[in-house]
Amino acid sequence: MKLKHIAFCVAALMPAMGAGAAQAQEEIIFGISAATGSLQEQTASEFARRVNEKLDGKAVVKVFDSSQLGKDKDMLQKIKLGTMHLTLPSSTMPDIAAEYAIFDLPFLVADREHLKKIDETLFKDVLVPAAEAQGYRPLAIWENGFRQITNNERPINTPEDLSGLKIRTPNSSWRVAMFKEYGANPTPMGFSEVFVALQTGVIDGQENPLTNIAAGKLNEVQEYLSLSGHVYSPAYPTVGLAAFEKLDPEIQTVLAETAQEVAGWARETGASKDDDLLKQLEESGMKVNKADRAAFVEASKPLYEKFATEVENGQAMIDQVLSLADGS
Repeated sequence: MKLKHIAFCVAALMPAMGAGAAQAQEEIIFGISAATGSLQEQTASEFARRVNEKLDGKAVVKVFDSSQLGKDKDMLQKIKLGTMHLTLPSSTMPDIAAEYAIFDLPFLVADREHLKKIDETLFKDVLVPAAEAQGYRPLAIWENGFRQITNNERPINTPEDLSGLKIRTPNSSWRVAMFKEYGANPTPMGFSEVFVALQTGVIDGQENPLTNIAAGKLNEVQEYLSLSGHVYSPAYPTVGLAAFEKLDPEIQTVLAETAQEVAGWARETGASKDDDLLKQLEESGMKVNKADRAAFVEASKPLYEKFATEVENGQAMIDQVLSLADGS
């Protein structure tokens, strides 16, 4: 979509929000940074389809992917100001509220069933209130996925193999701390910049779920794919609290309920596509290896200590999440 039309759509939101009443075909602008074809984009599009069907002309959700409306931090500011309605942050959420760094603890989330239990407990009771205190409301936990490492130098089997490599991370202080612990030279940048940075050698590698690696065509500029699964990173469909509460109550309800409905769809879709994506990336020429999980777990212990000491009730959060994995 042309930039002039995007600017018009965003500008048109201001009077509609200020009036505090829904109008026919009110536009709900949903901006995301993930690329077309990624699981995040597919989930946002599925959400838009369901919402639009339910609202039946009262309002329409329009999705703008690939950072068309700005980087994650820009879009978080826009939803707070009310110049757009929804965005889908992932690894940037700990900068809004430190509690979200629970998902930056390596190997904490065992699988998608474990995440579902976290969603049903910790999300509602801890994470939502923490974001609301900063003027935001996440509506659900969607999937970004289990993150893997790619680079152009060598297979990554242990943290020592990362020594000295320039690895792109999201703009997350916790992810930077993680890769420093592993011996890498972490280089934060927006996802939209990663392909060119890899292509030109500004960075050596990056870490992302398979869906983002494939959708971003990073296999075209990366030789090695190391299956580390070091972090499960969710994505959070998020609204600015003040702007959201100015929407018609029916629209608020439909957005919130549909975001929760789509969470299960996202997990199921992510699980069903992992094997196909791995095969696709391997067939494209990437050299695949499985990293030494035990070595990475050992190197990750300082991050748990950091969370327990720096985040209020941090150790209690860790204990709660681990207990959910045990089924207790």
